[in-house]
Amino acid sequence: MKVHEIMQKRMAFSFEVFPPKTDVGLEKLVGKDGVLEKLYKMNPDYISCTYGAGGSNVGTNLVVLDAIKKSGRVVPITHFTCIGNTREGIKQQLQTYLDHGINHILALRGDLPFGWTGTGGDLHYATELVKFIRDEFGDKFSIAVAGSPEGHIACRSLEADISFLKQKQDEGANFIMTQLCWDMDKFRYWIDAIRKAGITMPVDVGIMPVLDAKATINMALSRNGCVMPRALCEIISKNWIFPDPFAPNESEQSIAAKQAAFKEAGMAYTVKLIDEYRVCGINGIHLYALNKYEDVARLVSLIGLKDM
Repeated sequence: MKVHEIMQKRMAFSFEVFPPKTDVGLEKLVGKDGVLEKLYKMNPDYISCTYGAGGSNVGTNLVVLDAIKKSGRVVPITHFTCIGNTREGIKQQLQTYLDHGINHILALRGDLPFGWTGTGGDLHYATELVKFIRDEFGDKFSIAVAGSPEGHIACRSLEADISFLKQKQDEGANFIMTQLCWDMDKFRYWIDAIRKAGITMPVDVGIMPVLDAKATINMALSRNGCVMPRALCEIISKNWIFPDPFAPNESEQSIAAKQAAFKEAGMAYTVKLIDEYRVCGINGIHLYALNKYEDVARLVSLIGLKDM
């Protein structure tokens, strides 16, 4: 069964991993008793693997997806971007995925590498990529697309962003995987707005567990421009590492204590956030595993998504 078909029947549950940059990291992820094998034990519906900026780590992306496919336990989904890709190159890469039995794809424009002003390829927007996939491959792929509850940072307005999301649906997309959003008021407005706009695709909510101050601040501000609600800011402030989390000069003992306290408060915050999402009528929870197991396993247990 395809992922969007699962979401039409019940709420789905999944993880996101990334292609490691080192052989050691790859072994920890895909090797015997590695992170993937542990994630399978929670019976997710799918695991997605990111696609490096500018096409970097594409080979490792396929190694990870091959391992997921070979397990027979879960559906593999590849991320795929327009960055630096020609039409012919895209066609060849997508055919390679199909040859490997990977027929689910998250179609993205992609984050532009530092200093780039465009994609550097033949396609410039995710709408074009969705259309290209459908024109070239028909229904061979199930296509996910990104949704931005606060509006994409590069888009002129939230309304324009929603109209482009509707265009992705019209071009043949099957379901939505949302970008990071911690502001539930904005999410509730967005989910109502996309339905009023005629967007009927299932919505799978992307969630990064709040476990580390540096990662939280970086993810919110470096690419996404996310609103950080007062409750989240309080967790950061109460556990602030001086002079800042990116260049600390406190004692190691003090830093460790604050990191541990932040992690506990962040875990509770994430549980509450997921509770709020689940009552919004969403179709899936997609957890960023960050190539780790223990923290997401604990989170899954706390929110009661799966029996452990």
